[in-house]
Amino acid sequence: MTDHHVDPDKETFRAFREMDREGPLHMLNLVRLRESAEYEDGREVSGAEAYAAYGRESGPVFRRLGGKIVWRGRFEFMLIGPSEEQWDHCFIAEYPSLSAFVDMIRDPVYRKAVKHRQAAVLTSRLIRTEPQKAGEVFG
Repeated sequence: MTDHHVDPDKETFRAFREMDREGPLHMLNLVRLRESAEYEDGREVSGAEAYAAYGRESGPVFRRLGGKIVWRGRFEFMLIGPSEEQWDHCFIAEYPSLSAFVDMIRDPVYRKAVKHRQAAVLTSRLIRTEPQKAGEVFG
């Protein structure tokens, strides 16, 4: 995997914020970790350890703002898609609103914790979705 998608650029984040609507949003997270985290201070821990630190430190902010994990799965095999894409974490986080997500990103505790995510993640996908009622068939 040669792409490194860790943080959105300012223009993309602005477009994301402009898509305000009532109700919750689901964020599909696909995360590939570095074998060794890359901290600016040079500390040596694994990507998994750094990502776990991100979860521990950002979790209280996420929960305080009404966030919850609504689905989590373990990646097994890419049936359709680039075979080199493999993911260490696959989950859907629910936020009660766009403003709750933005408030999390701006929170000082979260901003301090995000350094662990940036050190840990090799590449990721963060896909915003609107929750829909589940059915019994495709489409």
